[in-house]
Amino acid sequence: MDFGKVELKDLLNIDFSLPADGVYTKQVLGKVEVKQQCRFNIGGAKWVRPDWVGVLYPKGTKSNGYLTEYSKQFNSIEMNAMFYGLPSLKTIEGWRAAVSDDFKFCPKFTKQLTHEKRLKNCVDELDAFLLTLDAFGNNLGSVFLALNPNMGVKDEKLIVDFIDLLPNELNLFVELRDESWFNGNINHSLFEYLKSRDVGMVITDTAGRRDCVHMDLTNKHAFIRFVGNDLHETDYTRINDWVSRIGRWLDAGLEELNFFMHQHDEKNTPVLLTYFIKKLISNYSLDIKVPRLYDDNGPELTLF
Repeated sequence: MDFGKVELKDLLNIDFSLPADGVYTKQVLGKVEVKQQCRFNIGGAKWVRPDWVGVLYPKGTKSNGYLTEYSKQFNSIEMNAMFYGLPSLKTIEGWRAAVSDDFKFCPKFTKQLTHEKRLKNCVDELDAFLLTLDAFGNNLGSVFLALNPNMGVKDEKLIVDFIDLLPNELNLFVELRDESWFNGNINHSLFEYLKSRDVGMVITDTAGRRDCVHMDLTNKHAFIRFVGNDLHETDYTRINDWVSRIGRWLDAGLEELNFFMHQHDEKNTPVLLTYFIKKLISNYSLDIKVPRLYDDNGPELTLF
């Protein structure tokens, strides 16, 4: 994921501190007498990674075993690949057979809907997409609508009309990238609409677009797309900040966390994800599976 990518030499000049919680986060989360049982969906954006053999997958793992091995390590995956086209129902059946009943696939809307049709005149294409989602059954997790990057405040009605076509039971999140949403418009009526529909907001944490770290939750579910920089020192301080913020959200009644890791070199993704999970566990005594990482010779790696 190259969105917001900057040169490594410039990373130390960026203020990576997380902004304060936005007005909507303060509205939907508050101090609770009894903490909610939060569902944690944590993973990467792909499983077909031959360079993870000997790192995340045991040595000797063949390509047809990647998904099964991935699902032994993480409980969910961001299905960014669906942006490029719909898999066949038979393919989805095979994916479901490779994972446990509790594993969650979190698909992205196709570019045909968001970038080519731009949410207009797309009833047939939307029906095909929703039929595909149905095929995931109980393995369907959150679904995210990553809008065309130049769809801004001017397109609000179009966005609302499209979301109104979607089933209410869809665990939907919206990702905004156009700068007009963040230039004094963070309290825009679209956010009010999303809150009223119980639709979540994607928070994208990437080096070159700090405005997209808007910190506004429109329901009690969070969806974080974290873009690291190949295990640069700032990756770890940024993760530490996220762990602290997530702890505060847990105290305030967060019910679901979707946290998906991206790296410019995806070989590094399992390492930083494992660091993140271990930090969550050590700070909050959470019952989350810790991935088992291997070095090139086979023994398990320890991160701290």
